Amino acid sequence: MPQASQAEIGKAPSPLERLLAIMARLRDPQTGCPWDVEQDFGSIAPYTIEEAYEVADAIARGDMADLKSELGDLLFQVVFHSQMASEAGHFSFDDVADAIAEKMERRHPHVFGDGDARDAQGQTIAWEAQKAEERAARNPDSSALADIPLALPALLRALKLTKRAARVGFDWPDAERVLEKFEEEARELREAIAAKDTANIKEEIGDLLFVCANLARKLDVDPEDALREANAKFERRFRAVEARMDAAGNPVASASLDEMEAEWGRVKQAERAGGESS
Repeated sequence: MPQASQAEIGKAPSPLERLLAIMARLRDPQTGCPWDVEQDFGSIAPYTIEEAYEVADAIARGDMADLKSELGDLLFQVVFHSQMASEAGHFSFDDVADAIAEKMERRHPHVFGDGDARDAQGQTIAWEAQKAEERAARNPDSSALADIPLALPALLRALKLTKRAARVGFDWPDAERVLEKFEEEARELREAIAAKDTANIKEEIGDLLFVCANLARKLDVDPEDALREANAKFERRFRAVEARMDAAGNPVASASLDEMEAEWGRVKQAERAGGESS
C-alpha cells in the first residue's frame, strides 16, 4: 500500500467528515452524550419530520440564512440515522450516499445514459414509471396504492392516493364533477350534524377533506401549499385585528364576536386596498 504524503497526513477533515466524526463521538457508549446514546430510529423519526418542515418553512419565508441552518439540521438527522444503522451492522452513511447516487443515475437515463431527452412533463411520466417498476421489484403488493407511507401528513397522503388511483383510470373527468361530490359530502355532513351523530360527523368531515385534496389535484394546486397560505393569511389578519383592537382599548379577550368580525372586515378591506388577495 502506498504511503500517504505529508500533505495528506496533515490535511484537515472535510466538513462532512467532521460531522460524521461528531456523530460517532456523540453516540460513543462510554464517552458520548447520554441522550444521543439512548436514542433509536423510532425516537429520532419525529425530529426528522420536524426538521423537514422547518426547511420548508424557511423556504416559504425566503430566509436563506435560516434555510442554511435548517438544511444542516436535516442533514444531521440523516447522519444520526446512518450512524445508528452502522452500529447495528445494517448500512453506513456512505451506503446511503451511494444508493441515492445510483438511483438518480438510473432514473435519469437521458442525462447519464443513452436515453432520449424529454421535456419536464415527459420526464415526470418516465420517472413515475421507473418508480413503479422499482416498487414492484421490492414489494409483492401489486396494488396501485402500494408503498404510500402511512406517516405522511393526511392531506398529502390523500393527494398521493388520488394521484395513484387516477393513473389506472379511477378519476373524475373534470373539476366540476369533483365540486358536485364536494356539495354532496357537505349535505351529508349537515345531515350528520342535524342527527348529532358524532361518529358520522367525523367521518363526513374526513370525506369532505379528502374531496378537497382531490379537487386541488384536478385544478393543479398543491393542497398543502394552499392550506399553508390560508393559515398564514388567517394568522396575519387575526394579528392585525388584535393590534387594532388593542390600540382602540378594546382587546379581543373582552370584545364581542360582532366587534371582532367588524374589525376583521376592516382588515380585509385594508388588505384589498393594499393589493392583497381576499
